[in-house]
Amino acid sequence: MNKTKFEKQKKWHDFALFNFLAQDAENAKEVMSASEGYAVPGIVASDFDSAEDAVARLSELKRASDIVSVGLGGGGAFENFRAVLSIAELDRDCHINQPLETAAFAQLVDGVYANALVRPSGKVGLVKLATRGTIEVERLVDYCLEHQIPSIKLMSIRGTEHLAELVYLAKVASERGIYGIEPAGGIAWDNIVPIMTDVAETGIPFFMPHIFGATVDKVTGRTKKAEIERIFEQLGGIS
Repeated sequence: MNKTKFEKQKKWHDFALFNFLAQDAENAKEVMSASEGYAVPGIVASDFDSAEDAVARLSELKRASDIVSVGLGGGGAFENFRAVLSIAELDRDCHINQPLETAAFAQLVDGVYANALVRPSGKVGLVKLATRGTIEVERLVDYCLEHQIPSIKLMSIRGTEHLAELVYLAKVASERGIYGIEPAGGIAWDNIVPIMTDVAETGIPFFMPHIFGATVDKVTGRTKKAEIERIFEQLGGIS
């Protein structure tokens, strides 16, 4: 999956899609219905014993959506990058999550759309690496441009706790030519509006919040249609 597929996809306000987990084809259909079609259903690699099992699930989800996603799992655990790449090698038409340190390599897997995951530092203009230390946002963005990484993921933003850091990242990314920004962590119906409105003002072409914890049933593991509808009720108030 290349950037063109995302560019052609119908988006909320011509700007955003929303990533939710899906347990099977039926759950993916519920996700797409509740989100008015503005969703990317996905899986996390840590839920599967083998890449083959994960690819079988992706095939199910593709009955509901042209675009599907493969997350790391474990709160964006660095060590899961290999499992995600193994899945991508078998299904090269998917969006995948990778730590910054492996994203450039992942982008070489023909057909995939890989993001580069970094973490908030608590200071606007700096992000944390998975391995160690921090990097300036400008340097991060330039690195991603140099290695043709189309999207940057910031996790965990803890709702709006790190919103200023997210907005700065999106602003710099937009100004320098990065296509997408993808936040995750603590995003829910009660904070989705300020997140969407503040990031939209940066001019970033593509925005995809990953919304898992607030929408997944802790017993069944299925994403709850009602929680997605609740989110979109809030988004309906944005002009």
